[in-house]
Amino acid sequence: MTFKIQTLNNISAKGLDRLPRDLYEIASEMSKPDAIILRSHNMHDMAIADSVRAIGRAGAGVNNIPVADMSKRGVPVFNAPGANANAVKELVLAGMLLSSRNLMSAWRYVEELTSTGEDLKKEVEAGKKRFKGVELPGRTLGVAGLGAIGVNVANAAQALGMSVQGFDPGITVNNAWRLAANVSQALSIDELLSRSDYVSLHVPLVDDTRGLVDAKRLKLMRKGAVLLNFSRAEIVEEDDVLAALEAGRLSYYVCDFPSEKLRAHDRVITLPHLGASTDEAEDNSAMMIADQLRDFLEVGNIRNSVNFPEAIMPPTASAHRLAVVNHNVPNMVGQISSTLARHEHNIADLLNKSKGEVAYTLVDVDSPVADEAIAELGAIEGVLCVRYLGAVGSDAG
Repeated sequence: MTFKIQTLNNISAKGLDRLPRDLYEIASEMSKPDAIILRSHNMHDMAIADSVRAIGRAGAGVNNIPVADMSKRGVPVFNAPGANANAVKELVLAGMLLSSRNLMSAWRYVEELTSTGEDLKKEVEAGKKRFKGVELPGRTLGVAGLGAIGVNVANAAQALGMSVQGFDPGITVNNAWRLAANVSQALSIDELLSRSDYVSLHVPLVDDTRGLVDAKRLKLMRKGAVLLNFSRAEIVEEDDVLAALEAGRLSYYVCDFPSEKLRAHDRVITLPHLGASTDEAEDNSAMMIADQLRDFLEVGNIRNSVNFPEAIMPPTASAHRLAVVNHNVPNMVGQISSTLARHEHNIADLLNKSKGEVAYTLVDVDSPVADEAIAELGAIEGVLCVRYLGAVGSDAG
């Protein structure tokens, strides 16, 4: 069987090379694709073929993908969390250095000088006092959001001699293990803001984080603090940040999301969405997505899906695999098992996982599954999708 993969952006060749050409057909224009790989392409305005069984975003954010619609169709949406973590970490560190040493203002000052020779040297010496900065060691960095990027930022800042505190009520066990032992815990976002000289935001854009940093919270920040936002523009209230800069509450706002208002302010350092714009990050993201899609298409396993549960079941030797997506309601596993039993299939292994309103079941049976059984499974009320993977084998994927 050959799987058809449609790409909606330029995807790293190192990633696409993880999909063997004897099993995968890859093109930017394609009818009836099995899966789609993209980076920034806006899928909200496009018709997504009924043949699509998975979508892979070679990056972390999925705001450009209609995730809720895909959930209703039984289509998992994968992302690549952590693949660009080092790239964003380096940009955050650069932002702290740019702001702490007033480097952008100093650079603009030198660019605008017109004198030459000794006069230039005198102007440089006379003007440099305006750009005196501070050093990072001993300053406090607050990190809001301790996912892969936030953990990297916290650990790197501590290595620079900063005091670091973090806030993330949903931190995973793996990320907690990776976090440096001396990073302290803030009990709320308000506490984090009030105790930090620098605050770096690394939270996803959801209803609860939209406008997270507003006028009320900005008043909690230390006078002269620096706010860094490399998550999403909408996490902060832009007008409130500009007012805080004018009032001297903030000394700088550093972000990756330019706007007309921000671009005009001399205490704003705004970059053209450079967070993941490195060769390494693009390669890592594409390779991660390619591996996850291949594992799903060939074996049915799910890793790093934003709308489906993690579901990993090693293939059973000599067994035949089914993958069933359904609404997360009672007795679905019982109905699946009963249907297979009526067609005289013995279950060798079964895994059932759920996430929100979606449930996902992998079933290994001891003989090939007839079309009639697959059709009967698909007709169960609440079943969204049935995939028959056949004999995946213990070394598949």
